[in-house]
Amino acid sequence: RQRWRLDGRSLRKLPLHMGLVVTEEEPSYADMASLVVWCMAVGISYVSVYDHNGIFKRNNSRLMDEILKQQQELLGLDCSKYTVEFANQDQADQVLNCQSTLKVLSPEDGKADIIKAAQNFCQLVAQQQRTHTDLDVNVLDNLLSSTNGFPDPDLVLKFGPVDSTLGFLPWHIRLTEIISLPSHVNISYEDFFSALRHYAACEQRWGK
Repeated sequence: RQRWRLDGRSLRKLPLHMGLVVTEEEPSYADMASLVVWCMAVGISYVSVYDHNGIFKRNNSRLMDEILKQQQELLGLDCSKYTVEFANQDQADQVLNCQSTLKVLSPEDGKADIIKAAQNFCQLVAQQQRTHTDLDVNVLDNLLSSTNGFPDPDLVLKFGPVDSTLGFLPWHIRLTEIISLPSHVNISYEDFFSALRHYAACEQRWGK
């Protein structure tokens, strides 16, 4: 546990928001839970989990149970520092304090959310609560429901052979660093931390 804290502090920069994107057909709840708990342990504040079939989101209670189990096993008493929140639920599942927050996303939180936001803006214009000239990046950001309260991802770890993020938050990842790994199944902490080291060493030019 002490090593994880020291690892996080040793990096020149740590992502504020990390996306974990699975492009494989068979998701592993145990391995994804490990990744989420490692993110929390090194000090990443926001974590998004995504698979293009929406399996994790449909079965979020199963993922939640696995995360809580691994929090207890890997973090012990330290697990009281962490929270888990699922996106787009009327009532969020939360665990004590709010040091790290998780959202589980599916394709409906990507392009479909952008379409819904555009429709809502058009309704506001029709109701004369907005004008068409009001639309800008910040207004659209505020209309998107799936990432409300979340910053844009700084880093995405993409797992699997598909050379695509398969619909993961297309509006939000224009400046995101994306690192591909062969699989999330049986992934080791060393592989995870190696990706963090790679991110910490990269120079981000922000499109320049």
